[in-house]
Amino acid sequence: MKQIRKVLVANRGEIAIRVMRTCREMGIATVAVYSEADRTSLHVRYADEAWYIGKSPSPESYLHIDHILDAARKSGADAIHPGYGFLSENAVFAERCAAEGITFIGPSPEVIRQMGDKISAREAMKRAGIPVVPGTEGVVVEEQEALDFAREAGFPVMVKAAAGGGGKGMRLIHNEEELYPALRAARSEALAAFGDDALYLEKFITTPHHIEFQILADEHGHTLHLFERECSIQRRHQKMIEETPSPLMTPELRARMGETAVRAAQAVGYTGAGTIEFLVDDTLQYYFLEMNTRLQVEHPITERVTGVDLVKQQILVAMGLPLSFTQEELFQRGHAMECRIYAEDPDNNFLPSAGKISRITEPTGLGIRTDGYVYEGYEIPIFYDPMISKLIVWGSSREETISRMKRALYEYKITGVKTSVRFLERIMNCPDFTAGNYDTSFIEKNKACLESSETCRNACEDMVIIAAYIDYREKLGRLLESKEFQPVQNRWKKTTHIHHF
Repeated sequence: MKQIRKVLVANRGEIAIRVMRTCREMGIATVAVYSEADRTSLHVRYADEAWYIGKSPSPESYLHIDHILDAARKSGADAIHPGYGFLSENAVFAERCAAEGITFIGPSPEVIRQMGDKISAREAMKRAGIPVVPGTEGVVVEEQEALDFAREAGFPVMVKAAAGGGGKGMRLIHNEEELYPALRAARSEALAAFGDDALYLEKFITTPHHIEFQILADEHGHTLHLFERECSIQRRHQKMIEETPSPLMTPELRARMGETAVRAAQAVGYTGAGTIEFLVDDTLQYYFLEMNTRLQVEHPITERVTGVDLVKQQILVAMGLPLSFTQEELFQRGHAMECRIYAEDPDNNFLPSAGKISRITEPTGLGIRTDGYVYEGYEIPIFYDPMISKLIVWGSSREETISRMKRALYEYKITGVKTSVRFLERIMNCPDFTAGNYDTSFIEKNKACLESSETCRNACEDMVIIAAYIDYREKLGRLLESKEFQPVQNRWKKTTHIHHF
């Protein structure tokens, strides 16, 4: 067994704190790394020690392998947890850690490289007999090749970056006129995001469900799944709300997809925590989409219904220990849901809203968990992803979970910057969502509901209060300026009242 005594978390924000919390419970020391913009970030304060790794832009700090490994050497860290994003699926980083004698808490570099390339991942799944979405056999080099595939498969088709993720380098193409411009735009975006402009095409499955299965595997040949997560509430291919169990799922479908996910992980010799993602059509036929060789943003809802600490399992597997439970011992208890809280303005095309947090009140109570990293007075930097918090709610049923989530969102107050809280509240009030009748096109199909004033009661209440306050100040100003007003000595004192709504 490999001992892990000190873990450097090569990440920032809420996921860095999340990993450090488990390390603290396990008696493992933690090391934070931070950029210039993150000097006052909460993960820096939470860790046992923190090391500066560069300027604010990610390539000069959180993506700079040499700087991170230098911090690991100086701090004496014997393991690195990459979190998600940044270097979490970078095979070179995992190789460099091994060369330094540092345990990389994740799968092997070979698996990361194979599954990180969407084309090689598709080929590996086809060899293992896993159903995949029909697509091109390899990288599309010539535009004519893309046109030939699209004509044969039939529009719509989806162009994707081979090294992609997070919706980058993706374009939905409805007809021949859109094809060439979409290819060029996707290629440019993929090159900027991943340093690789390789593209491939897939047949687009209309109204699909995006369902993923959580996988755990150790070095002793044991692989199991921790059930599914429904991730179909998306905007521009970015997830907004996840839940488990999925409203679409039947016991039979869950068993088949779970067995397929385990088989997919075993086919590539996977170890650690990972996710097999599927698209499911209206006939409940499912197709392999991709594998994420890391911890997922939405992992807390799986933890809530299974009682398994996934970060702890990652660390134990990295130590060389076998899994301490079997597939038969795992059950889903109740229902869990996660809302991602972004610092952005939903009423202004979701424009990122960097700035200083004036006031924050997080929801509490039975079944509520918040994973965040911001605090009052904290200035949100412009350099990173705008997600500032995750709100995780559990209930004994889906109906109870939705009711509890509505209450939690009502209690969640953040001022100083715009956030997605009220937009998420509108989603909770949409009949299609409440009924569990939704797919990846939910946002587009429910624009009227999401923009309805009836579903944003709290925002309207805030506007009424603000309007009343402005009216009060204007009337007071007119009164003070009027000739009839004669203040009594010492009766009026100049006082500034700052009200936060």
